[in-house]
Amino acid sequence: MKASLLTNDTRTPPQARILGAALLVTGLLIIAMVTKPWQNLDDIPNVGFVVSILSVVFIAWLGTNSLKVAEQWERAVVLRFGAYKGLRGPGFFFIIPIFEYISHHVDQRIRARQFGAETTLTRDTVPVDVDAIFFYVVWDVEKSVLEVEQYDEAILFSAQTALRDIIGKHELAEILQNRKELGQSLQEILEAKTHDWGITIQSVEIRDIKIPKQLEQAMSKEAQAERERRARIILGMAETEISEKFAKAAERYNNNPVALHLRGMNMLFEGLKEKGSMVIVPASALESMNLGSQLGLAAFAKDGEKRR
Repeated sequence: MKASLLTNDTRTPPQARILGAALLVTGLLIIAMVTKPWQNLDDIPNVGFVVSILSVVFIAWLGTNSLKVAEQWERAVVLRFGAYKGLRGPGFFFIIPIFEYISHHVDQRIRARQFGAETTLTRDTVPVDVDAIFFYVVWDVEKSVLEVEQYDEAILFSAQTALRDIIGKHELAEILQNRKELGQSLQEILEAKTHDWGITIQSVEIRDIKIPKQLEQAMSKEAQAERERRARIILGMAETEISEKFAKAAERYNNNPVALHLRGMNMLFEGLKEKGSMVIVPASALESMNLGSQLGLAAFAKDGEKRR
């Protein structure tokens, strides 16, 4: 896992190295021009010349290691003899080498971390694998460094523990249906713990919930059976409504034989409007609706059309 807290060993800017090299070269040239060591090659080396070179090298090293840089979204934590001195950045800043050093570079942007709970039992003893992600931001760099070691790992471990605890308190159906509510509960739990660290948990999102293949097949069959049950219920309700309408129509036709006769003629017309169609009518319907005479008239009309 990549560390989010970078030490000062990787943050010496190239400008500082160029400055140190320039100081070193310039100092050596000045010393060479003043002492002229090449004129006394047979003599004992000039002590002043050696001291001057060492001094220039030391000054160049100080210049190189005193200049540091922090990105726009970062703050550098400076310690002096191990004690907290303050924050530096963004941009270029100076420290006192040997006495001061940078312990951490803290990123203050909104960051995201992925976490999960593998093979965790729900309240109804169903093993599930849950993947989630949380977003956080460091609003107090001093607390995040001084109050907790490696705050990003601490948040990650806390999130995994809280997720397992929530899974164990809910049934599988509740987890599948209430992802947003579970994320809000996780956010509240983590926020209560990380607030003292100078960190805010902005949101927690449940990304994926995996269940065993056998359980997926069983749930699929259960869903299919439920859909069939609902379809049968809807069909039964439709038949009930149709029968009620038929009963009301029968009441109207019972006291109105003319309406019943017109209805019979309409049914006959619908059945015979297509050429070559055949209509099968029960004998009781012929007597009750007087369809016999109507069918005879219709047949007579068809026979007349054929003769023409």
